[in-house]
Amino acid sequence: MNYIFIFLILISFVCALINGRMDIVIDEMLKASTRAVEIALGLIGIMAFWLGIVNIAKDCGLIDLFSKLIKKPLLLLFPDLKNNPSALSNIALNISANALGLTNAATPFGIKAMEDMQEKNQNKEIATDSMCMFLAVNTAGFQLVPAVVIAILSANGMKNPTQIILPTLFATTIAFISSIFFAKIFQKLSQAKKELFK
Repeated sequence: MNYIFIFLILISFVCALINGRMDIVIDEMLKASTRAVEIALGLIGIMAFWLGIVNIAKDCGLIDLFSKLIKKPLLLLFPDLKNNPSALSNIALNISANALGLTNAATPFGIKAMEDMQEKNQNKEIATDSMCMFLAVNTAGFQLVPAVVIAILSANGMKNPTQIILPTLFATTIAFISSIFFAKIFQKLSQAKKELFK
C-alpha cells in the first residue's frame, strides 16, 4: 500500500511539473494537511466521549451480557468450538464490540480468538473452518451503532451525524449475512473436494 501511495504522489508531482501547475499542487497539499490536523483534533473529544461510553458499558457488564446472549447462536456458526470456550467467548466479545462500533476495542478479542483456535488446530499450516468463518464475519463488521463514523461526521460539522445509523445497520447486516452464506458455501465445497480426492 505504501508503494501505491508513493507512486501516486510521484505521478502527481510529475504531471504538475509537466503542466506547470506545481504551485497549485503544493497549495492543495498544505490545505489538506491543515484540514487533516483540524479533523484529528476535532475527533479527540468525540472519541474520548464514545470510549468513555464503552468503558461504562464494559464496567456495568453490558458487553458481557450481549456476548452471553449471542454465545449460543454462535455455536451454530462455529460448531467445532464446543470444546474451545475461550475462543467462543473471545469471538462473542469481538462481535459485541464491533456491533457497538468499537473496532479498536474489538481487535484484541479477535486476535485472542484466532490464537485460541490456532492452538487447537491440528494442521497449523491450514486455517480451520471456524477460523475462516470468523475472518469472514469479522470483516463484514456488523454494527448496531457506528460510533467511529458518527464521531468523524460530527468532527466534519455534519448537523445530524446519527442519521447514518439506519443505513449502516442495513448495509452491515447484508454484509454479515452474505459473509456467513459464502463462508458456508466454501466450507461445503472444501468438504466435497476432500471427499472426492480421498
